[in-house]
Amino acid sequence: MSDVPDWTFLSNHSHVLLCIAQEPGIRLRDVAERVGITERAVQRIVADLEAGGYLSRVRTGRRNVYEVHADRPLRHPVEAHRQVAALLDLVLGRSGA
Repeated sequence: MSDVPDWTFLSNHSHVLLCIAQEPGIRLRDVAERVGITERAVQRIVADLEAGGYLSRVRTGRRNVYEVHADRPLRHPVEAHRQVAALLDLVLGRSGA
C-alpha cells in the first residue's frame, strides 16, 4: 500500500488553469504531461474554460498564448465568493493573470 493518496484536492480544470497561468505560452501537450491526462482532455478543458470566460487565447505565429481572467469567480457555490486570483495566489504565490 502506497502512502500517496490516489485523489487530489483540485480538479483537472484547476490544474490546467494553473499550468496556463504559470506559463501562458505552454503547449497543450506539455499541460497534458504535467497534469497527467490526455492532450484531448486538456483541449476539452481549455474549451470549457474559454466558454466560461476564464481563458482567452491569441494566436502568435504557430503557437497559442493564453490569458487567464483572474477576476472571474470560482464556480462552485462553496467558493463562489472568491475570484480565480485567490486560487492563483494560493497555489502560485501570485495572481498569475
